[in-house]
Amino acid sequence: MAKARKGFSRSDRIAEQIQRELAELVRTGLKDPRVGWITITAVQVTRDYSHAKVFYTVMDEKTREVSQEALDHSAGFLRSELGRSIKMFTTPQLHFVYDESVSRGMHMTSLINQVAREDAEKFSAAEGEGATAAQEQEGSEE
Repeated sequence: MAKARKGFSRSDRIAEQIQRELAELVRTGLKDPRVGWITITAVQVTRDYSHAKVFYTVMDEKTREVSQEALDHSAGFLRSELGRSIKMFTTPQLHFVYDESVSRGMHMTSLINQVAREDAEKFSAAEGEGATAAQEQEGSEE
């Protein structure tokens, strides 16, 4: 019998398979126009495989609520299609959750860039003051 790799459990493999299948189903199987450009970012499955949290992001932040409603509305269809493509004893109920980590990451990146710009401006201003002080000191020595 093959030994399971540590850190990569069956539930992790099932979650990845569900993520791949749902991404394909959302892209090709859903005919609901309310589901815009979404990306399935992660899936978390409970230990008994009865529930799955599906994390997603949207390209346009304005369509977030509409996309949530459309995904919630189509959860039953997606679950039945998922059951056909993945052979499991129980197909998990799908719970769609907006993934805010991407927008939080973008916000943090913008803050870091802002601080870096401010530091660069302060450094260049301090460098300019240092050069002026050195020139003044040279002038007073003569």
